Amino acid sequence: MSLALQEIIETIKMVQMENLDIRTLTMGINLHSCVDSNFLAMKQKVYDKITRSAERLAQVASQLEKEYGIPIINKRVAVSPVSSLLSSSSVEEAQDLAIILDLAAKEIGIDFIGGFSALVHKGITNGDEVLLSSLPSVLSKTERVCSSVSVATTKAGINMDAVYRMGYIIKETAEKTALQGGLGCAKLVVFCNPPEDNPFMAGAFHGAGEAEKVIHVGISGPGVVLNALKKWPDSDLTKIADVIKKTVFKITRAGQLIGKEAANRLSIPFGIVDLSLAPTNAHGDSVAEILEEMGLERCGTHGTTAALALLNDSVKKGGLMAADLAGGLSGAFIPVSEDNGMIRAVQDGALTLTKLEAMTCICSVGLDMIAIPGDTPAETIAGIIADESAIGMINRKTTAVRIIPVPGKVKGEMVEFGGLLGRAPVMEINHFSSEKFIKRGGRIPAPIQAFTN
Repeated sequence: MSLALQEIIETIKMVQMENLDIRTLTMGINLHSCVDSNFLAMKQKVYDKITRSAERLAQVASQLEKEYGIPIINKRVAVSPVSSLLSSSSVEEAQDLAIILDLAAKEIGIDFIGGFSALVHKGITNGDEVLLSSLPSVLSKTERVCSSVSVATTKAGINMDAVYRMGYIIKETAEKTALQGGLGCAKLVVFCNPPEDNPFMAGAFHGAGEAEKVIHVGISGPGVVLNALKKWPDSDLTKIADVIKKTVFKITRAGQLIGKEAANRLSIPFGIVDLSLAPTNAHGDSVAEILEEMGLERCGTHGTTAALALLNDSVKKGGLMAADLAGGLSGAFIPVSEDNGMIRAVQDGALTLTKLEAMTCICSVGLDMIAIPGDTPAETIAGIIADESAIGMINRKTTAVRIIPVPGKVKGEMVEFGGLLGRAPVMEINHFSSEKFIKRGGRIPAPIQAFTN
């Protein structure tokens, strides 16, 4: 890839002044070769394969940061869904395997390891059952292990038994990590239509269609887009869309350059660029502030969903032109706790849970990093998951729920998670019960794919 001098100058400015970074460099690793009827032998194989495959990941990322001057914020590993290794295991053995994953992550110096996951959208296997039962303990006892559970797809419908189960798992996980504000729930995502090449945590896992090992890269860059829009304060929305497209094109080229070079140096295939605007708590690195720069007094007011649609579509159009292969989630992230503009909008009463749900029809993920009162019933949490799954199922897109019922906290209080996970105001929920609906269980059938009005 050749770069003109002007592009290099622009990139330096984006890094130094506009918070441009590569959000994550993620290595996917297939663990199926580690399956062994002897559990102790399997554990050792898992540890050896991860530490051997990714032993140079952090080192190569550090080299690239120095050589290209672009920060790489997170180095991560995603493994094949672990439930597929647990068909003959006990819950205690599942916990042991999670601890081994945690130790492997620490050994190779990465931030998180994803893939302690199960795909139960159509049914629950023995391995899935063991993994689900172990989740609250695993997420409270490990530091870097992340988990995801697929409860719905457009093809299979929604497994409401699994949805109900996840309500209780989230509650128990929050209670086991109460001293940390329910932090364990920040490492758990419930999915509809999960992508198998997603480099972002907590939902990353190495899908069945992937190669033995692969490198994916996730871009960031809300600050760069925000600064570009500030140069066009009075332009119409057609021009705004064009500015975003051209800006994301440049961000994506930087991401692809870093990702392909990392793959070359690690001698494994390069996978995809995830075209996502992922906010951080840094000043001016906010998706909400981009929407407000378009002319909304506060994110969450009327017009927010339309503004987010413009932003998301422009990100995809600009990024696709720059990337050889795009995938993952690819869109604007709207995690409340990780975005200063979102936090302010919630505190000002402009952004509610209902409005966030509407926005997830547009954005790439779903209800992400949202704190709710600790006394929220498990059935209500399951109802929130069911609603979000229905949006994904009907619209043939990925949706997810990463929600934290904060023990002891009520509406309006703040909870601190620290680091990249940020802080969040506890949001109000609808207090009317959905218990009878959730307890019916069964499956919501897959939707018809025609007559989409």
